[in-house]
Amino acid sequence: MNIEHQIEFDKVKEMWMERAVTDGAKEQIKEITFYLNERELRWQLKSTTDSRNLMEKLGAPPLQKVAEIKEILTAAKRGDCLTPYQLERVEKVLVAIQRLRDYLERGKIYDNPLAYYGEDLIGAWELREEISTQIRGGQVEDRASKELLEIRTQIIKCEEGMKQKAEQILRSNKECMADHYTTFRNGRICVPVKKEFKFKIPGNVIDKSATGNTLFIEPSGVSKYYEELELLQIGEENEVHRILYTLTGMVADASDTIKESIERIEKLDFIFSKGKLSMDLDGVEPTVNMRRKIVLKDARHPLMEKGIHVPLQFEIGENVRGIVITGPNTGGKTVAIKTVMLNCLMAQCGLHVTCSQADICMNDSFLWDIGDGQNLAANLSTFSAHIKNVLEVLERASEGSLVILDELGSGTDPAEGMGIGIAILEELRKCGALFLVTTHYPEMKEYARKTEGVLNARMTFDRETLKPTYQMVIGEAGESCAFYIADRLGMPNEMLRVAIRAAYGEEAVKAYEFQKEDSPLKKKKISKIVKAGKPNDNKALLEKYRRGDSVMVYPDKKIGIVCVPVNEKGVLQVQLPNKKIWINHKRVKLQVAAEKLYPEDYDFSILFETVRERKIRHDMKRKYTEERIEYSEADRFGEPMK
Repeated sequence: MNIEHQIEFDKVKEMWMERAVTDGAKEQIKEITFYLNERELRWQLKSTTDSRNLMEKLGAPPLQKVAEIKEILTAAKRGDCLTPYQLERVEKVLVAIQRLRDYLERGKIYDNPLAYYGEDLIGAWELREEISTQIRGGQVEDRASKELLEIRTQIIKCEEGMKQKAEQILRSNKECMADHYTTFRNGRICVPVKKEFKFKIPGNVIDKSATGNTLFIEPSGVSKYYEELELLQIGEENEVHRILYTLTGMVADASDTIKESIERIEKLDFIFSKGKLSMDLDGVEPTVNMRRKIVLKDARHPLMEKGIHVPLQFEIGENVRGIVITGPNTGGKTVAIKTVMLNCLMAQCGLHVTCSQADICMNDSFLWDIGDGQNLAANLSTFSAHIKNVLEVLERASEGSLVILDELGSGTDPAEGMGIGIAILEELRKCGALFLVTTHYPEMKEYARKTEGVLNARMTFDRETLKPTYQMVIGEAGESCAFYIADRLGMPNEMLRVAIRAAYGEEAVKAYEFQKEDSPLKKKKISKIVKAGKPNDNKALLEKYRRGDSVMVYPDKKIGIVCVPVNEKGVLQVQLPNKKIWINHKRVKLQVAAEKLYPEDYDFSILFETVRERKIRHDMKRKYTEERIEYSEADRFGEPMK
């Protein structure tokens, strides 16, 4: 069971690790578990208090990371030659040791026990002095030895002589030169000579330009300087290695002493990290008892804001071994039991607790079942997962255990869940463990009321704001307030009557005080489902274009006028210059609607019919005539789409 994750102690450890500096201290925090040795636990709590007191007077200690130095010390003992960079890291740690020693020395005036840890910090002061005088800026100093200073002085003179000789040749042979300055090629000082004057300047061709027109020649007079320079550089390299090996030997000789000081730094870092966490959480040192009693005054969850969390008053032990907590949902029951266990676990890990005062017993195990344990991968339902966890709890529970169970008996048939819950409570009572249980079952409240050593407790609830107050009242059973909350949030009275009647009977309905007048449930308007219309019954499509609308015909992008609106096949007739065509509506786009172009009673026959056709139509309205208007097959049935 990963209790650290469930009760959020892993988050407390993350906060704790952030306040440590060295990797060793961080690793110790990561792997820490609760102490079972009373003497060790009392010492850990006292050291947390001492570190906090010292920091409140002197500020944070001058700690720094020391992981890299361990590898350097190992390399030195192995016989590797340390680099100037590595030696500077050694010096940096030696300085840190001295600074921490000085910090602790100042703490002696306050008679703080931690101040005397400084006597175990031995910094190899002679080694520090040697490194600081011989290594600087990642290099061996010129004055690291008399020989090195002399060699480097000669190197400077030799390089200056080479440069002067090359510039002399450059000035005396200007007509042969491709440029007016000397240059270095392949580590040699050269003059740029035009190709045609190659044989006029004696020396060795070192390089040439990309075009081949310029040769870079090392003059003969410079060569003798270069041979001397090579010998000097070999001497410099040997002397540098001698100095580095000497310092490496000193580091190797002092490595055991330095490692002991580093271990002491990591131990102090671990202790001071506890003090830092205590300061940030405004914690206090708890007292430890072996009487199986827990008393928390003004306790709060360490991960919640101090100003938001209402302090919790809690007490268990002696004649009371178990507490059954009831109250409304979101009433703070789970937060309360987590607060109790977190503070107890923190105390047994040597940390201060987030209370104004605390007396906490030592526990041999911390056992839990919290939250929705549904495990899809293992094919376990919520209830099955709860039972699996609870059985594991019962197998491990003993007289020295602290157990918390959240929503006991939930996730199954209420009657059966209640029965199982009472059986679990009875088993915990028999084994003598201290336990906190949250539930909604009234039968469990009754069990706690009648059973010796088990008490009811309730989480208070503000009926006006419908918000939890996070206050626990031990000795009183709580109520779920479900009907009251539903009433305040607007559930109709008729629905509430049905609910109360189903739960407690008709008498309970009569006794209930409704918070509002009777009113039916108000239905909100929601969007309706729109069924797809039949292809031949699409009214919107048939009215999409009207006679006389100006449209653009694609893909030719020609402007036309609608003669006949869209028919059931989705085809309309458009008048183009010199012809009429039938075309699918998807290839037409409205440009200007007819009502914007023509008067309301406009006679469109003027646009779409010839003078003869209009005359015949006029005669047809007045009298019988044998004249008739001829329509082509395309006019009647639509021209095939191209």
